[in-house]
Amino acid sequence: MRSVATWAGREVLDVGCGTGFHLPPFAAEAATVVGVEPHADLVALARRRTRRFANVTVHQGAAQSLPVADASVDVVHARWAYFFGPGCEPGLAELDRVVRRGGAAFVIDNDPTRSTFGGWFRRGYPEVDPVAVERFWSTRGWTRTPVDMRWSFSSRADLESVVRIEFTAAVADAVLAEHEGTEVDYAVNLWWKLF
Repeated sequence: MRSVATWAGREVLDVGCGTGFHLPPFAAEAATVVGVEPHADLVALARRRTRRFANVTVHQGAAQSLPVADASVDVVHARWAYFFGPGCEPGLAELDRVVRRGGAAFVIDNDPTRSTFGGWFRRGYPEVDPVAVERFWSTRGWTRTPVDMRWSFSSRADLESVVRIEFTAAVADAVLAEHEGTEVDYAVNLWWKLF
């Protein structure tokens, strides 16, 4: 992301911030950081996580109706939150409204075409058409940067717990039976757009 746009000294919006995991790193450099999360229990956790940062606020809200002013944001970050291609047009319209000229938006999502996790994802979500998703983003002016990463857990039990969160019981049982160890190679797409 840094190779595309900096957030140092800028106004950052994290859409679907969840428990606020990414808010402190942004707060260390940004002028202000706003987290938006639709789930009240996660909003409470994000507020608790960021209470020592005077430049962070967390609001309950949705990507389709962001609780921020027009042209008030320089950098938007959304990681595995709402923006999954076709169907997210209302959220993209909101980005057009809130990102000021010269700003950037970043969306991080699974790449089901590569990696061990990508294979698991295809089994768990066969309705997701990666060609349609890529076409959706590219025809709207977004650029894809493929990123290879890895899950590494301290125990097999931790890996199994996360896999069971991500997939149905049947898919989780099948992929765990086929996979040994505590690491999984994982590919994602970083979609980005300059405004």
